[in-house]
Amino acid sequence: MRDPQPLSAAISELFAKRGLAARRGNEEVAVAWRRVAGERIARDSRILSLRDGTIHISVTSSALLNELVSFHSQQLLADMQTECSEIELKQLRFQLKTSQ
Repeated sequence: MRDPQPLSAAISELFAKRGLAARRGNEEVAVAWRRVAGERIARDSRILSLRDGTIHISVTSSALLNELVSFHSQQLLADMQTECSEIELKQLRFQLKTSQ
């Protein structure tokens, strides 16, 4: 039998086992992305996942993919790190997905 633990620890363990914290983190990152990216970029992109500090983002066109990787990636990452300061964000990964 395990030793008693505080209720907060038990709830945290339950969230981790059920993946609820990850889903909450993904939703929080998606909301922040829409703010940071702006209307034009957010309209043609979406957050796929957040794994190990990497935000995976799909984009709808190769032109936008090239623009984001070549010109905006570092600033968008810095802005996302500011918006989501409680999450350790290391990089943005963009990928082309023509059907969203």
